[in-house]
Amino acid sequence: MLEVLVNGCNGKMGQVVCDLIEQNENLVLKAGFDKNITGEFAFPVFDKIEDIKEKPDVIIDFSIPIATLNILEYACKNNVPIVIATTGFTKEQEEKIEEYSKIIPIFKSANMSFDIMIMKKLVSWLAPLMKDTDIEIIEAHHNRKIDSPSGTAQMLADSINSALGNTLHCEYNRHDKHEKRDKNEIGMSSIRGGNIVGEHTVQFIGDFETFEIKHTSYSRNVFAEGSLKAASFIVNQKPGLYCMEDMANSKR
Repeated sequence: MLEVLVNGCNGKMGQVVCDLIEQNENLVLKAGFDKNITGEFAFPVFDKIEDIKEKPDVIIDFSIPIATLNILEYACKNNVPIVIATTGFTKEQEEKIEEYSKIIPIFKSANMSFDIMIMKKLVSWLAPLMKDTDIEIIEAHHNRKIDSPSGTAQMLADSINSALGNTLHCEYNRHDKHEKRDKNEIGMSSIRGGNIVGEHTVQFIGDFETFEIKHTSYSRNVFAEGSLKAASFIVNQKPGLYCMEDMANSKR
């Protein structure tokens, strides 16, 4: 039985993860951690890291960047593998995570959906074939999402750019620009509203036709289930930084 600590247990995603762990016969919800504890819980919940006395086997993190870095310090001190599903990190924070990965196994993905991993591979394969088109990425999420664009949208853009020799740049704001579209840009657009779980669309727009790939998430369970699979995977790995592709390749 794998004992799990959920960082950000009181958030929308954290609550879904906790519910699925309690339904999984191979996992035990050891504890939750959150700076904002409200309501009652059927498991131990802490708001101070020093209060966590019993070490879990693995941590699943759905929180905000500063909370991720805080729990990472605990993970490193106690040699606990971690799954990071949080997005919106700065360059400096990304570098810090890479440093921590030299000490403990870290699974990190901007999106825990297996289908998104397939989408990432598809757009990377398509990009050289569609290099003469205008590339636009549109993402939509609920009105509580803080970061923009989404980590998934940035991941897709990076995958496209890498496939084209890193010759493109992302354009996040056209409001202040008064010039025609740069051929070497990837346009990034964000929509925030209601309770949209997650939509990502990549458009390759030509003069006479548009090729479009779209992924729509209908439930947060998709991401929660992915994080549980990642937790089972990462506990058996050596220190390092792992992603969805690593987990998929390990099952071949």
